[in-house]
Amino acid sequence: MNKAQQHRSEYLYEQHLIHLTLQGKRPATIDAYSRALRRITHQLDKSPDTLTTDDLKRYFTGRIKRHSWKYREN
Repeated sequence: MNKAQQHRSEYLYEQHLIHLTLQGKRPATIDAYSRALRRITHQLDKSPDTLTTDDLKRYFTGRIKRHSWKYREN
């Protein structure tokens, strides 16, 4: 991400935290959602508002393959 995209991503992240708090989410839920958002945007190197459905499909398919027992070699 360039500096403008990074700044936009940081702004959206802060808004995400505010909205989760205002929705009354528990701190553990806010932490889990926030970590997931940071992980996705870091791995894909994109601001959350630029992620596409295909980006997310690729990301979650990769996570399943890396972490699912079904896909692990014996």
